[in-house]
Amino acid sequence: MWDQRYGVEEYVYGTDPNDFLVSAADRIPRGGRVLSLGEGEGRNCVYLAGRGCSVTAVDQSFVGLKKAERLARENGVSIETVTADLAEYRIEPDSWDGIISFFCHLDRDVRRRVFGQAVRGLRPGGVFILEAFTPAQLKYDTGGPRSLELLMTAADLKQDLAGLDFLVAEELEREVREGLHHKGTAAVVRILGEKIDD
Repeated sequence: MWDQRYGVEEYVYGTDPNDFLVSAADRIPRGGRVLSLGEGEGRNCVYLAGRGCSVTAVDQSFVGLKKAERLARENGVSIETVTADLAEYRIEPDSWDGIISFFCHLDRDVRRRVFGQAVRGLRPGGVFILEAFTPAQLKYDTGGPRSLELLMTAADLKQDLAGLDFLVAEELEREVREGLHHKGTAAVVRILGEKIDD
């Protein structure tokens, strides 16, 4: 499905980075190692690479990641891409200064496993930054999955990401303008968590 969605000339979620990522990016050290989960067409990892980060983008869509590589070239930056199903991808422990996840909706059990690995994968002081749709998004026709199983709450994410100090953990409604598929009022959850020094 994702190869088909991304298999068009335009960037279906746009080329500008996510607003929340931009607001939180200063928490990631310049030159830091960043892992992007479910990166898609590259808008967020290219933004971070432009800030001097060393970014690895993981996504199950080969087509999406090829567009990410093209976007990186067009912006004069370098990224690493890995085509993988996050259910099978192993996050290296104690290796990342930042891990990001934007509108990457996984089955609940997979999400718990992946996000548990993400907490262990952060170095002390590293940050996890996320924006995703909440169950309240089901009343809107502005993007996201239509399955409750794939949607997230702040309370669920605090459990999934136990071991982080939560600087932001909020649910809100906001106007989303991200390409063709995220347009209009949306119900989202935002997380900014820092790895507590062991």
